[in-house]
Amino acid sequence: MRKYIIFKAESMSASGWESRMLAHTQAITDILCEHYDSSDSPLPQLGDRPLEFHSIEGFSDPQFPDADTHYRAGDWEVTAVEEYPANANQSRFDVLVICYCKYAPIKTALIPAPKITAATREEQILAPA
Repeated sequence: MRKYIIFKAESMSASGWESRMLAHTQAITDILCEHYDSSDSPLPQLGDRPLEFHSIEGFSDPQFPDADTHYRAGDWEVTAVEEYPANANQSRFDVLVICYCKYAPIKTALIPAPKITAATREEQILAPA
């Protein structure tokens, strides 16, 4: 199932509001993050936390110097989930999911991110369509 999942702060004035801006307009937003998910994994549940990604100096791969190197459970906790089925004829997604979150900081360890692998040109050419 193709899912578009949006994590939003419960309130525009929630912690960190000054730094949550849309990249293209610099307008303030309550959107914390978005996920595109085509897996069969379940929708987010109450109490889930979106992941927070970090790039730690000294751990980056020279081939991908700007890639995130670590992640952790974030400081935002899902408090409500709304699910909207999409119109199958006009949408790239089967469902739109909005997760409302409250700021609830926790201390969690940083976990090393999996190494990035890039397909070689030969692998791309030989890959089945």
